[in-house]
Amino acid sequence: MNKTLTSSLAPQSKTLQLLFLSLLLISTKGLAVEVKGLVQLNFVKASEQSSWFEEGTGILAYSKDGANVQQALLQLSDTFSNGLSYDVVANYYQLGEQNLGISQAQISYKPLSSAKLRWRARVGFFYPKLSLENVDTGWLSPFTYTQSAVNSWVGEELRTAGLEVTLFSPGRTRNSPISWEFHGSVFKANDPLGTVISWRGFAMHDRQSLNNDRVPFAPYPSVIGEDRIFHPNYVEPYHELDGNLGFYLGAHVEYYKQSTLRYYYYDNQADPLEVSHERLYAWRTKFHSLALQHKFDGNTRVLGQWLSGSSVMGNRFVYINFDAWYLMLSHKHKAHRISLRFDKFKVREDDVFPWDQNNSDGHGVTLAWRYDLNKNWQVGVEQHINKNSADIRATLGENIQVDQNQSLAVLQYRW
Repeated sequence: MNKTLTSSLAPQSKTLQLLFLSLLLISTKGLAVEVKGLVQLNFVKASEQSSWFEEGTGILAYSKDGANVQQALLQLSDTFSNGLSYDVVANYYQLGEQNLGISQAQISYKPLSSAKLRWRARVGFFYPKLSLENVDTGWLSPFTYTQSAVNSWVGEELRTAGLEVTLFSPGRTRNSPISWEFHGSVFKANDPLGTVISWRGFAMHDRQSLNNDRVPFAPYPSVIGEDRIFHPNYVEPYHELDGNLGFYLGAHVEYYKQSTLRYYYYDNQADPLEVSHERLYAWRTKFHSLALQHKFDGNTRVLGQWLSGSSVMGNRFVYINFDAWYLMLSHKHKAHRISLRFDKFKVREDDVFPWDQNNSDGHGVTLAWRYDLNKNWQVGVEQHINKNSADIRATLGENIQVDQNQSLAVLQYRW
């Protein structure tokens, strides 16, 4: 098996540190910085299937009963009179390889204009706006605590380290009920995208990978064996391996702020033959994403998302097609919000090594209740169940099919 070694670009963490330092220096010049924060503490009753965080094969974050810090984040932002703004999100996680770091850091420019056609741009380390689920502070969901399979994967492996330019037209400038946006981006440093869903499959949780993070998974013999693929049982998602620019294109359409549609096409343009000194491959990953939301009134909405694509590594050493979708109904009554979501997901392989078994699939149901005690404090409970299968578990002597469930009680404070 031939492997072409290539030198990586400078670590993205250095770029982010310089960006963050520059923003702090700007903020000291007598300018008010908006500071937001959020902390979630939970008590979980978990199924016993070991999580991939513990190098197990489960698709939920927790595998032990007990209390945890689920989320802790700090968001700094400011907007200047010349149209420039910045936004930085730092996170702490109890789970995972890296506990403290930056999940987003961007500088945006939006010139003041009353024209019918306008533009804005942003540069940094950020998410494409393909999700209608993750719309709360720090790219969290205001609906459930366990996020959909689609956006759990986005939070694990996908980030834009690059430039995005947007053309948009608010409906009110044209006396029209329809507003629209077109997004285009070029980026680097997301070449390993696709690793985790190929070998582990989709998972369901709310942890976002940080700028210099490592995402582990079980030590499958077909992956780590020296006479097999010989890849470590982890991925560091934000690496540049081949020098190629990736891109995505997106379109948003909104009708009367009531119905919303977002479509994205994403292609990281990675060379699947490139590999780092850590034996991390570039994966050519491309997908379509379609997200929809309809608000029946100010309290009730339905939303969903469908993601479909493919990923290849090496000379078709691994080749997968993946497909995932969810549908959610959410209703708010005074300080209460109840959300019910159904997820379905699958990965299908078509590669050259029959001993590396990459087929996986599953479905899950999540029911959450959240209650705002006041503007700062919130309590909530959630019940999640799923059935999932992964053929690769057989290489560890485990059952392919697993039923998992998770009960959460959450106390949240935000400012």
